[in-house]
Amino acid sequence: MHREDADWDIPRPVATSRHLLEAARILDIATAECLSDTGLTAADIADNATEIQAGQELAIVRNILARVDDPHEFAQMVGLQYNFANMGILGYALLASPTMGDAVNIACRYATLSSTFLRLIRHDTADGAVIEFDNSHVPGDVRGFMLERDMFAITNLAPLLVAQLPSEVAVRIELPGIELPIERLEFMRVAIELDSAAATTALSIPAAVLALPMPAADAATAAVCAQQCEDLLEARRQRRGLAAQVRNRLVRDPGQLPSMMAIAEEFCVTERTLHRRLTAEHTSYRQLVDEVRVTLASAFLSSGLTVEETARQLGYSETAAFTRAFIRWTGEAPSRHRRARS
Repeated sequence: MHREDADWDIPRPVATSRHLLEAARILDIATAECLSDTGLTAADIADNATEIQAGQELAIVRNILARVDDPHEFAQMVGLQYNFANMGILGYALLASPTMGDAVNIACRYATLSSTFLRLIRHDTADGAVIEFDNSHVPGDVRGFMLERDMFAITNLAPLLVAQLPSEVAVRIELPGIELPIERLEFMRVAIELDSAAATTALSIPAAVLALPMPAADAATAAVCAQQCEDLLEARRQRRGLAAQVRNRLVRDPGQLPSMMAIAEEFCVTERTLHRRLTAEHTSYRQLVDEVRVTLASAFLSSGLTVEETARQLGYSETAAFTRAFIRWTGEAPSRHRRARS
């Protein structure tokens, strides 16, 4: 189900965009093409102090995906660049956690401080815990890439963790619709059960593994790092910007979207000021409306609603008008999109 608050819609570390551009460079895609219509420059990406708005990072991803021959190869190239060292304070918080279970809790709470757009959800079981990687709230046109990239990133982080295992353990991985090279799933002391027919993407971790100490376990350091993560997350949430606020307002009632003038009145600004501030955040009211509609349309169609029902949910009086809009947004008919995900 689509959530009204997009967890990922906060300023993000520049390192993530740098990884995207590095992989694109290897594929002979010019930096200028990657940054087209983002308001960012190569100098911005090179500056470690730069924070990237989520919408800007999505624009970079879309620019590159429109130019690559194999999006799966690109997802792998980007994902394999991630390690604990380039995760900033979150990486230190994870490594210093007293146990693997504590690290899982840190990862779930502060996931948005990393590269991921996914929501990590821990479900405790009698045998340990299941970590669900929820991408239902991610815009549909980049959802697959984000999930696949993060799965490759996890395979890059895993060797340091499994090195702590005293004996062989069994780990279950649910990967519907994703094909990871078998060599990325071969780890010492780990017997992997792969389920590609599951309904969700998830990782089952035995209780014995959750109880293991992390490589640099230190409770005092972990507490300091966790507090820094909390402070950083709160600071970034406060800098989400007007675009995120407008987007969240539109999601509340997608069937009766207000006019730009009505939105401006709700936010106690003039329509001209609203336009100017959205432009400064590299977007527009019309673009936000389209983003909300295409994201919800994809979610509705994927959940089993018919094309006609989806059109009504989004406030279209005619299904044909919705169909034309959906083709403009995604390049495919909603009926085809629905069949592909049913």
